[in-house]
Amino acid sequence: VSKEIIKNCLALTKVIKLFMMKKILLLSTLVLLFAFQSCKDSSKEVAAKGEIELISPQQVYDAIYSEDTVQLVDVRTPREYKESHLKGAQNICVTSDNFNEKVKTLDKNKPVYVYCKKGGRSANAAKQLKEMGFTKIYDMDGGILLWQEHQLEVSK
Repeated sequence: VSKEIIKNCLALTKVIKLFMMKKILLLSTLVLLFAFQSCKDSSKEVAAKGEIELISPQQVYDAIYSEDTVQLVDVRTPREYKESHLKGAQNICVTSDNFNEKVKTLDKNKPVYVYCKKGGRSANAAKQLKEMGFTKIYDMDGGILLWQEHQLEVSK
């Protein structure tokens, strides 16, 4: 009788272990699904807040000359802007105290193209625009110097 009881206890122990393993597997799967869903939701949130894309001078040129209206912003100083700028660009200096106020005149739901001399200030401006809720920001790689290196047209 005692051998049979031991045998039944061992079988019961195996069943309990198997049940516990299934529970752990199910719980682990649920945790992973929740984690992936959280990542998915946060990526949608980033897209909703806006995205910044670094693009070449040629891509900016193509946008300027193929679209009717482009929100093109030269974020350099007024002095630099007067020396030369891209066709159709408006000058809103990123280092001025009223930068945020001036960019409020732009449409947040339309793409905004920004550039500076080399790319540093425009990267800063792009981040500020993103924080302000602009949905699509294009930052021209290399600034107006790379634009001129590609021998693309400038206005004076």
